[in-house]
Amino acid sequence: MTSPAQTVRVFGGYLIALAAVLIVAPNLLLEAFGMAPVTDVWIRVTGMLVGFLGVYYLRAAKAGLTEFFAWTVSVRLSVFLFFSAFVLLKLAPPVLLVFAIVDAAAAIWTRQCLKSSGVN
Repeated sequence: MTSPAQTVRVFGGYLIALAAVLIVAPNLLLEAFGMAPVTDVWIRVTGMLVGFLGVYYLRAAKAGLTEFFAWTVSVRLSVFLFFSAFVLLKLAPPVLLVFAIVDAAAAIWTRQCLKSSGVN
């Protein structure tokens, strides 16, 4: 099993890659998931924020901030709840749950590694 820091590093890399797509070519991603293309700036602003989060994850992993790793687990798991609510309320298409599953799987991975390391 990998270290908790490695799980957070991988997730940070995922966030940076997602941010790059959202900033540079958001419609490629949206259309690949069957969502309508956009022309306003908000998807790029979201990409910028996702990128900033990715930087925090990468820096925390490098610094070995175990407490931060633990904090992220419940927050990343909550993404599934929020995205599910958005889908149930018909505010978003069901394909949005793909991203929620990635967040949840990564959070569970971090949680398991924390437990294996003796961190609750």
